[in-house]
Amino acid sequence: MTKKLITALLSLSLALPLAVYSASAAPMAPSVAIIDTGIDDTLPSLQGKIVTQVCILEFTLCPNGTSFEESPRAAVIPSNFINSNGFEHGTQMASTLLLANPNLNIVFIRIVGNNPTGGRINPTASSVDKALTWVKDNSSKYNIQAVTMSQGHHNLGPAGTDYCPKTPVTEQTIKDLIAINVATFFAVGNGSDYKRIDWPSCIESSVAVGSVDRGNLIASTSNNDVLLDFYATGYVTVASPGNVMKNISGSSAATQTAAGQWLALRSSKPSHTYNQILDSFKNTALSAPGRAGTFVKLMNLSGALSYTPAQAGPSAAEIAAAQAAAAKAALKTQVDSAIAEAQAEHDAAVKAAADKLAATKATWLAKLNG
Repeated sequence: MTKKLITALLSLSLALPLAVYSASAAPMAPSVAIIDTGIDDTLPSLQGKIVTQVCILEFTLCPNGTSFEESPRAAVIPSNFINSNGFEHGTQMASTLLLANPNLNIVFIRIVGNNPTGGRINPTASSVDKALTWVKDNSSKYNIQAVTMSQGHHNLGPAGTDYCPKTPVTEQTIKDLIAINVATFFAVGNGSDYKRIDWPSCIESSVAVGSVDRGNLIASTSNNDVLLDFYATGYVTVASPGNVMKNISGSSAATQTAAGQWLALRSSKPSHTYNQILDSFKNTALSAPGRAGTFVKLMNLSGALSYTPAQAGPSAAEIAAAQAAAAKAALKTQVDSAIAEAQAEHDAAVKAAADKLAATKATWLAKLNG
């Protein structure tokens, strides 16, 4: 057997198992990036559902001793702290998401730190920006199709003004996520403020979610404003740290419900664009009464599933590409015309020079021979 044949057979034997594996590997289920406090990943309901964990903190308090970590347990809260100072919140949000849509995976991003005694270290806008940027950079790797966060703040301007804090990096990253069809869901908060909603839900390009109870009445604590996009169920019974079942309520849980419904529609209508999914929910929303009035903003998954949105027009990227192609075609026409004109001038000059040379030769030869 020749060396070339042996090499070929060896290469084939090494390639075959990989080819068989690649052909049989199932696509990864859609993931939601939950940005929150931390998680108890030992819950039975979470087994096989968390595809990765990330820690993004203000100080070097991640498990690896730095301010950033991505590892299988990067977002785990120490067991002696997880049921105090609101640290149980993240586990409850993961449980709520899977209650709303069991077909999803979770990417859990911890942005709330703890000091050595279990005190809470709240995130700044910088941590939120870093988390959203990480999602943008890793959305394809983990099939992230939505982001949820309910760790905002109510440090806002006066009611009746443009009260939402100006955070251009956050706003741009949300737009970048929308451009790759990743929706961002933020809780409006539970401060009974009927004229302002929490940051970052007050950023217009985000999906701001308020809470209704089991009777579809708007929760009296749920903040409200024209910037609120949807209401969703925020009263649920879910597994908390230690696998203890607890009743929770508020816009945080509603945010998970909203994301679960959004991705249920997207999975059913995979060709829908971001705007088509948004329109489907907005045009089929139900009425929800509350202390500040009745609002037609209650998410209605069954209605959205049967709704046919308008055909999507070209995206901004497609329009820009078409404009660039047209400009390039126009430029090519100009270039071709200029080259043709220059070539004609060159040819005429060459002919004139040749004619002049021929005439000069004839004149001088005539004199020489005369």
